[in-house]
Amino acid sequence: MSAPASLTRTLAAALARHADRSFGLMGNGNAHLIESLGDAGVAYTAVRHEAGTVAAADAYTRVSGRLAIATTTYGAGFTNALTALAEAAQARTPMLVVVGDAPSAGPRPWDVDQEMLAAALGIRTHLLSVTNIERTVERAVSYALRAKRPVVIGIPYDLVTADAVAPATAAPAPAPATSGIDLADPAVLAALMSSSASQHPVAAIPTAAAAPGTPAAPRVGVSAHQLDSAVLALVEAERPVVIAGRGAHLAGAAAELGALADALGALTASTALGRGVFPEERYDLGVTGGFGQPLAMATIETADVAVVVGASLNQFTMRFGDLFGPGTTVIRIDEDQVAPPRSNHPITHLLLQGDARAVLATLTDALAEAGSRPSGWRERVAGLEPGGALRERDSGIGEHADGVCPDGRLDPRSVAARIGELLPEDRHVTTDGGHFIGWANMYWPVASPERHIMVGTAYQTIGLGFPTVAGVAAAAPGTTTVLSTGDGGGLMALADLETAIRTSPSCVIVLWNDAAYGAEVHLYGAMGLDQGPMLIPDVDFAGVATALGARGVRVDRLADLDALAEWTAAGASGTILLDCRVSRSVVAEYQREIQRVNGLDDA
Repeated sequence: MSAPASLTRTLAAALARHADRSFGLMGNGNAHLIESLGDAGVAYTAVRHEAGTVAAADAYTRVSGRLAIATTTYGAGFTNALTALAEAAQARTPMLVVVGDAPSAGPRPWDVDQEMLAAALGIRTHLLSVTNIERTVERAVSYALRAKRPVVIGIPYDLVTADAVAPATAAPAPAPATSGIDLADPAVLAALMSSSASQHPVAAIPTAAAAPGTPAAPRVGVSAHQLDSAVLALVEAERPVVIAGRGAHLAGAAAELGALADALGALTASTALGRGVFPEERYDLGVTGGFGQPLAMATIETADVAVVVGASLNQFTMRFGDLFGPGTTVIRIDEDQVAPPRSNHPITHLLLQGDARAVLATLTDALAEAGSRPSGWRERVAGLEPGGALRERDSGIGEHADGVCPDGRLDPRSVAARIGELLPEDRHVTTDGGHFIGWANMYWPVASPERHIMVGTAYQTIGLGFPTVAGVAAAAPGTTTVLSTGDGGGLMALADLETAIRTSPSCVIVLWNDAAYGAEVHLYGAMGLDQGPMLIPDVDFAGVATALGARGVRVDRLADLDALAEWTAAGASGTILLDCRVSRSVVAEYQREIQRVNGLDDA
């Protein structure tokens, strides 16, 4: 009879059935687990700060759609990861956060109540014992996918090397939420990871009655009355628009979106995280909200009916209540129960709840049965042609000669536009939080939604940028990872600049260096507060990157960006960091909307 396996070896084997990638920082509480994960075939990427373990796993899931593991030690290791964990929870990214925990016999002086800390973020904890380890993992995976949230699995310190108790011969009863589901089946996991929800995964769950490997029919929870109301509004629409978010992409609804837009003769637009989801660009207005083209946003405001699919319609997408004009009928299609958006004008809000693909198909069929014809609006709208008024951004790029502002620093719009021309075509973009978040959305084309993620915006944090490179690089090998981050967030996450350089074979880091916490300068500085605490001395990020093995380039003039063209032409190998010295005098349009909301119209 073979010797019983340890708790961590049993745990690693169970985790390996659901995830093939882990990101971690080794400590007393998880050293044995990391060893066992490697033995179980789970690839491991080391990061340099515990927040980075979660940020990297978050980015990996957002790009790949696959479950990932983040692991830290107990105590300080776990508390260091809390901000990134809050971001993942707010963004509704399912992941397994496997951490050391206090001994089962009771806490030591340096232990904290990790379960309560996780609960404060709305995250469940499953604490392990030497029994039912596989069952605990199955329940954690099922909940993470169903609820679209991270789940913490805690390993009591005194049980790390203890023998696991083998389960009884009879298989335990399956958890109710996953009855008949094989969570180890990649096809089933893929189905669970798709959704029409506003931000992230989980949709059609195969039922016990379904044939093996065959997903159940997508859920359509739309009553006949709701459908009739939506069809009536669309049949009568004269200026329809269809807006899609990342949830529509996760549901795989691109073809259905295109079919509905064609049936309506509608213009289309997307959220920042849904860019590239529509199959036809000819009638697309681009990104909605503060990142959008001003004339395009004015066109959306004139729509009489808007179909919104898998988009949260948060304050930024809604332009703080001004996206839709008075009297607009807004038809929401979402897997979740969503509240009406905050609008500054009276609107009618209809919710068609269910899987995006199924609801869109049902709606399109119902329109055909009602004898609906395309409105013809999109053919009448002027400016959609290449170079037309709705295509050319009123960016102010030509405002400053050679892209240099009066203060001697670069106009970030000019920098962003030039970088957009030089980036490798096969790329995935990840952005940190900060004033600069608009530049990638405004000036860097995106081929499809999974090729651009924004980490930090859900929880409104900064400093998670560098470690996301590891997650993106692991999720999309063979492509170039492009990171957009700022000097404030870059300093906060500086330890994981080394991680980014080490883990990505091809990486462009664009560091917007305005020597300040720009968002604060443009809000609280504009209010008249002392800007001293908002400023950062100029930091030589190019020098730091060079010291860590990358090619660091200080960008003081647009011509300095020729280094990116040379790097790309030479094969785009290794990491190039562009330390872009940009001016604080240029305020992003979305930030101006924030100023206006705060009564700073003249800022």
